[in-house]
Amino acid sequence: MLLLRRCHNLTRFGLLNTQRHQVTPAVVSCAVRLWSSSSEDGGSYQSAHGPSWRHGLAGLLAGTGAVLAYGLHHHKAEQQDSSTVQTIEKTSAFPIISQKEVTTHRSLEHGIWVTFKGGVYDITKFVAMHPGGDKILLAAGGALEPFWALYAVHNQEHVLEMLSEYKVGELSAEDVKKQKAIKTSDPYSTDPERHPALHINNLKPFNAEPPPELLSDSFITPSAIFFKRNHLPVPQVDAASYHLHIEGLPGGVLTLSLEELKTRFPKHTITATLQCAGNRRSEMNKVKQVKGLNWGIAAISNATWGGARLRDVLLAAGYSPDVAQRAFHVQFEGLDKDVTGTTYGASIPLNKAVNEEGDVLLAYEMNGKDIPPDHGYPVRAVVPGTVGARNVKWLGKIIVSAEESSSHWQQNDYKGFSPGTDWDTVDFKSAPAIQELPIQSAITVPTDGAVVDRSSEEVTVKGYAWSGGGREVVRVDVSLDGGKTWQVAQMRSSEKGQAPGPSPPPGRAWAWKLWEVTAPLPAEAQELEIVCKAVDNSYNMQPDTVPPIWNLRGVLSNAWHRVKVKIREDDNEE
Repeated sequence: MLLLRRCHNLTRFGLLNTQRHQVTPAVVSCAVRLWSSSSEDGGSYQSAHGPSWRHGLAGLLAGTGAVLAYGLHHHKAEQQDSSTVQTIEKTSAFPIISQKEVTTHRSLEHGIWVTFKGGVYDITKFVAMHPGGDKILLAAGGALEPFWALYAVHNQEHVLEMLSEYKVGELSAEDVKKQKAIKTSDPYSTDPERHPALHINNLKPFNAEPPPELLSDSFITPSAIFFKRNHLPVPQVDAASYHLHIEGLPGGVLTLSLEELKTRFPKHTITATLQCAGNRRSEMNKVKQVKGLNWGIAAISNATWGGARLRDVLLAAGYSPDVAQRAFHVQFEGLDKDVTGTTYGASIPLNKAVNEEGDVLLAYEMNGKDIPPDHGYPVRAVVPGTVGARNVKWLGKIIVSAEESSSHWQQNDYKGFSPGTDWDTVDFKSAPAIQELPIQSAITVPTDGAVVDRSSEEVTVKGYAWSGGGREVVRVDVSLDGGKTWQVAQMRSSEKGQAPGPSPPPGRAWAWKLWEVTAPLPAEAQELEIVCKAVDNSYNMQPDTVPPIWNLRGVLSNAWHRVKVKIREDDNEE
């Protein structure tokens, strides 16, 4: 939101090229209700101010920091040429406007008006600049409150101050009274309870990770502390009435109930690690600020998943090798929706979905029990070896298609770029969507800044290692002196004390490995810089520093992990 403060002058450049943004009257007509919740009684309307708030809101409404930042920087050059735009003088008195009049302003031709807390706002110019699509138009002619209840981040003082610059009137007392009679429900009120140990990165929608030291306690991460990555409110799904729809195959639409999914198809079980694309983003933020949730090292977890193979279900729906001549993708749509009714969506390559060794599941169990609500109850996609964003939760529809998912999260997010690419030059269409993730490892114990007593004479270092695409981690190297000298850690792929299981078949190492090394404390050292790096069976290795892999979205952060630990000398030393 700090970026929103800096957007104050962006409004001066006026309307954007509507051809580029493809804003049409048809789109506008369904538009402004999204804004129905923003405006303080004070403030003044200035047509020459506001784009920064406008862009900020656009990005937030789109549900991602990527859109926010893109809007904020999109017209940086045009911002310089603002002297010709006239500023409407502030006025201390506003006309009284009825809701009936507000409702007539629902198109670009007649203007886009919204109301918030008794104020009336003309946001017409912002609509033309909106980088996030037509969602901004949903609130047209209505109140912002219901939509800001969904995107609660808008309810901050400086956002309201910026909105006040668009104020053109006061809603009539009678209409204000009517609005107050309609209570806005919190779409997150039915979200499940969460474990108190989780470190919350964002409350609505809920995003949280466990304390790092808990990750290395268990090979199988307990569901309660498995990292949570939600993009929207957790949907309430009735298992008895749940149906999964499979489309795009010669057999027509196949619809399956939860019971049919469980009884018609053999249950398959895999142990697989899921990792968010933004895991360890906080380390990129230390190099240069990026856009996205400030994840630490624990946006990764490991679980045992049970369900039907996607391959089996697609075969039942009519898949045959001939389909692969015209279709290349399998799209997933969730049951979680935004204010426009748009669902979360993603897609994976068809060959991953139908490969017998791809192990893609329509999972209904997690760690031997029904999948918890936060993790996709009653059914989610589990695409082992693939970035978490493609493992769509609360799965409602599967589409076999010639095209990738058109979802924002497939097309305009979760992509990597050069360190030299910024928000003025980024072109999301130029980069492929992240699928398999690179080699990764991190230190869970000790944590950065920890203190080790000299009397202990040694230090134990623990962590995790994993590689995408089913590539097996074959070695973890650990250094206590910043990378000058190294030793090899012991790895395990089972719970501590249990006999290790057989090695996974080549290309199907879906689960992480936990590792540990105990080493003597260097005699003269007062501080340790502990470093880890992993190697997989393709001899992929982690880069040593963050700057060469920095990118504006802060994804794919997998440099050597480093923690600094102080050594405390014994108090009784003479």
